Order: sequence, then structure tokens, then C-alpha cells
Amino acid sequence: MGRESRLRIKTLVMVLAMVVCANVGDLLLKSGMSSVGAVQFTEQGLSHAFRLAISSPTIWLAIFFLLGFMICNMTVLSWADYSYVMPSGAFGYALITLSAVVFLHESVSLQRWLGVLLICFGVMLVGQTKPRTTEVVSQKAAA
Repeated sequence: MGRESRLRIKTLVMVLAMVVCANVGDLLLKSGMSSVGAVQFTEQGLSHAFRLAISSPTIWLAIFFLLGFMICNMTVLSWADYSYVMPSGAFGYALITLSAVVFLHESVSLQRWLGVLLICFGVMLVGQTKPRTTEVVSQKAAA
């Protein structure tokens, strides 16, 4: 297996990990904040919502997954182009939309689904390109 193939595979694995962590984190955050209720944009309302949020195990689990997303994102950006990673991760929008329907029982209009399909088409186009178009400068070489 060539160097470019290995780079593509490890990049796609990390993008998949990013998407899973982001989607699970976002779903948990939505669930946790739904249990907190509508946040009133006043000093007292924000304070009350903050106390409820920091005492919610669901929100802490969401934070754990979103931290996982950040670590995966930082890692993959260390070796692949930003212009490859971020659009590739956008297929998560399709998964989060489907998850919102299945787990949160949201109604998604045809117009939204068409938008999601358009995003997926763009992700397929980006996925056909090289993950890195520039050479990575190592810290040793820079010193």
C-alpha cells in the first residue's frame, strides 16, 4: 500500500471518528438541554440554566464526546489539508439529520433533505481529491 493510500485511509478513519464524536455529543447536548428547558436570556435565567446544565450527567457525557471530536479534529488537521478535512466531515450533517428524526422525533422537510443530499454530493467530490496538497514541515526542520 502506497504512502498516499495510507494517508487517505488514516484520514478517513479519523474523519469518521470526528463525525461519530460530534454527532453523539450534539445529540446528547440537545437531550440534556431539552431537560434543562428554555433558557431565559437574563442574569437570573442564565444562572439557573447554568446550574442545571453543570449538574446534568447527559451534558457532561456530551462534553466528553465533543472533547473527543476536538482531539480527533486536531489530530487529523496535523497531517491533512483543512480544505479536505472539514468538507469531508460534513457528511455528518446527513447523519445528524437522520439521528434527529430517529432519536429526537423531529420532522425534516423535503427542502432540508434536499440540502443534505447536496452536502453529501459535495462530500463525495471532495473525497475524490488528495487529503494533503502541501508538504508538512516538521518541527525539527523548522528549528
